[in-house]
Amino acid sequence: MDRGAGSESGDGFVDPAYGGRSLADLLPAVSSALGTRLPGWDEVPVLALPESPAYVVFLVDGLGADLLAAHAHAAPYLSSLLTDGSVGTSGVPSTTATSLTSLGTGLTPGAHGVVGFTSRVPGSDRLLNALFWDKDIDPLQWQPHPTGFQTLVAAGVHVTTVNKREFRGSGLTIAAQRGGEWVNADRVGERVAGAVAAAAASPSLTYLYDGDLDWTGHRYGVASAQWLQQLAIIDAEAEQLRDALPSRARLVVVADHGMVDAGPGRRLDLDEDPAYRDGVVLIGGEARFRHVYCAAGAVADVQARWRELLGGAALVVTRDEAIACGWFGEVSAPVLPRLGDVVAAAREDWGMFSSVDFPYELRLVGLHGSLTPVEMRIPLLVD
Repeated sequence: MDRGAGSESGDGFVDPAYGGRSLADLLPAVSSALGTRLPGWDEVPVLALPESPAYVVFLVDGLGADLLAAHAHAAPYLSSLLTDGSVGTSGVPSTTATSLTSLGTGLTPGAHGVVGFTSRVPGSDRLLNALFWDKDIDPLQWQPHPTGFQTLVAAGVHVTTVNKREFRGSGLTIAAQRGGEWVNADRVGERVAGAVAAAAASPSLTYLYDGDLDWTGHRYGVASAQWLQQLAIIDAEAEQLRDALPSRARLVVVADHGMVDAGPGRRLDLDEDPAYRDGVVLIGGEARFRHVYCAAGAVADVQARWRELLGGAALVVTRDEAIACGWFGEVSAPVLPRLGDVVAAAREDWGMFSSVDFPYELRLVGLHGSLTPVEMRIPLLVD
């Protein structure tokens, strides 16, 4: 597998660049740049960052590298940092919960176990929504590995998360990014000020998150005037942050995934044809990447049926085939049943909706989750 920025497969998909330039490789690279050698991160990282006593990692939800390149005029600062060498990949699926956990733990999805927006709770016929999290599911049991934040704190690095109040102590935050100090920041000014103050410490890692671009893309689409205006706001925020940071601090701007608009005629409702449910116990994932959980002995029939029904709209593979392709990295035994027995990854700009199970998704314009270049390629911008 390509250890660089992700290689395109024959399906027009991009392979995740695990062990090279994926989100899971970012914290090990930061650790090395801070001069902190940690267990499991002893190798010289493929993703090489300049040495510095302070790093600020600014994650812009939904800012794919291809989208940034296509709309460079709206983001002159960020696009000025974008080169062939400053592109990495999301993991699979290319969705927020999975990506934030990969970044926060330094692990691939098959290891950390947050394998999608929704995924099956093993031993049950219900789904965990990883963004909103079910209160009866312990995030420490779902994702028991120490996070990279915890590991860095134990090594003497000052770690700070600057994020919205609503995310403090959430199930996903505990699973993905527990450790270090937390600064409440709901507005741009609060975010910039919080990051600048935290970056004064040495050695330090400051993590900053902005989800407004993703929200705008979901509601209006990435082809909308609203999305373009929000991109310009993000660009100004990033430049303001860079100007306010101490000169010795380095800024890294990354994203968790890109986004595509599912247009008219490309939006399939799986509940309009009962054949999609034959042999199926549960449908999870999201509209661009479906985990399909099958009845005993029904996997082959479900795969064949979904392939026929979806045609060229999606690549439909078994769980074993997806694992063999390296989509999730090495998969541990506890994580295995969380993955669909059959997995459907949307091609081009198709969406696989369920008006019964996920009616809210029908209201979304912009989508993500699959392995197309616009969804998988993310910026890794260093200034």
